[in-house]
Amino acid sequence: MEKNCGDLRVKKETLEILKKYPKEKDHLIGILNDVQEKYGYIPKSAQLEISEYLSIPMAEIYGVITFYSRFTLEPKGKYNISICLGTACFVKGSQNLLDRAKERLNIEAGQVTPDGKFSIDDVRCVGACGLAPVFMVNDEVYGNATVKQLDEVIDKYMNE
Repeated sequence: MEKNCGDLRVKKETLEILKKYPKEKDHLIGILNDVQEKYGYIPKSAQLEISEYLSIPMAEIYGVITFYSRFTLEPKGKYNISICLGTACFVKGSQNLLDRAKERLNIEAGQVTPDGKFSIDDVRCVGACGLAPVFMVNDEVYGNATVKQLDEVIDKYMNE
């Protein structure tokens, strides 16, 4: 029953988002971006509404969501830690940051802690190569990062 209530809420809220857009396929990315901003991911019930509104198949929507790393099909933690594994960051030790985050939070990349507070993503580039290695917590960038700095940031958010 709870799932159905959540689906109805998502359906209603997605319809509100869709009202801002013409019924044209060209607006798919903008719509997905708005839904992602609202929920932190793109729920299946929202995808169904988008599919119907734009008259495009679910498979096409799924393809766009999975193509762009910005979009996700799964909820993220309140604090999403993204660790860059792009070339510049990797060469400067970002794998050590990823390993430490996984150890500290006891989850793998792509997972969320049981309390929903943290999630970890390994990303290919955040566009801050000059600051390598880099990790982000939500939209905050930490450059020239060290394992010690990562530990301090995790401690700060654990205590909030």
